[in-house]
Amino acid sequence: MSGQHQTAPYYFVPAPSRHPVSCSVGLLVVLASAAAWVNGQSWAPWTALVGLLWVLWVLRGWFGDSIAESEGGLYGKRIDVSYRWGMSWFIFSEVMFFAAFFGALFYARTLAMPWLGDLDNKLLWPDFTAVWPNTGPAGVIDAFETMGPWPIPTLNTALLLTSGVTLTISHHALRANHRASAIFWLFATVVLGFVFLGFQAYEYHHAYTELNLKLTSGVYGSTFFLLTGFHGFHVMMGAIMLSVMLVRLMKGHFTPEHHFGFEGAAWYWHFVDVVWLGLYVVVYWL
Repeated sequence: MSGQHQTAPYYFVPAPSRHPVSCSVGLLVVLASAAAWVNGQSWAPWTALVGLLWVLWVLRGWFGDSIAESEGGLYGKRIDVSYRWGMSWFIFSEVMFFAAFFGALFYARTLAMPWLGDLDNKLLWPDFTAVWPNTGPAGVIDAFETMGPWPIPTLNTALLLTSGVTLTISHHALRANHRASAIFWLFATVVLGFVFLGFQAYEYHHAYTELNLKLTSGVYGSTFFLLTGFHGFHVMMGAIMLSVMLVRLMKGHFTPEHHFGFEGAAWYWHFVDVVWLGLYVVVYWL
């Protein structure tokens, strides 16, 4: 069971750690390999994989140390507050990340497209029609069909909204010290998250094979796949985070009073839900 009943220090300062340097080395290998990869080096994919596996291994040990410190009763209220601020700023940075892509879509549809279709540009692009989506002023993009909201995007919306409800039920069960109920509803949340990813993978296959909608399909294709793809990546990361919380719950970690690891993952999942709602309306309906 949790060791958080012990008296925590005024402010815990961890011992010097090798994890930051080790993680930086792995990230350097990944980025250098990625640069070589896009420049056609045959060895680059393998070194990128090695670097990525190294980073994941380091993070496993790093997070494991943090969990051991927390369960050892070393984290008091001040550490809890610092974690909450850290997670809050991290989620804010993710908000700005998605705001950039939504901003790019807004610029392309609301500003750039009408500008290319006005009278001043008719001499340059006489055949261009300012309708969304389009194949570009030069008409060099292969014809494609757009992705509508039915049925998969709407099903995925229902899945994510339901997962937000099940996660909230799990959180309330944990606060009420009903561990079995918390485990059940958190497991349901994780399952819903991975089902969402399965539907999105099918949607991408349908887009490529039947709609001819690809990342290279002009600004519509690039913004569609960047927005939905990065969101899918965040869903995957959130599902992994919640899976770790599920394992910790099953091992007896957390108490009704001390469970910020669970709360932080829940914050992230609810953020992912909100982003999807905006994406569902802007990308699939408008």
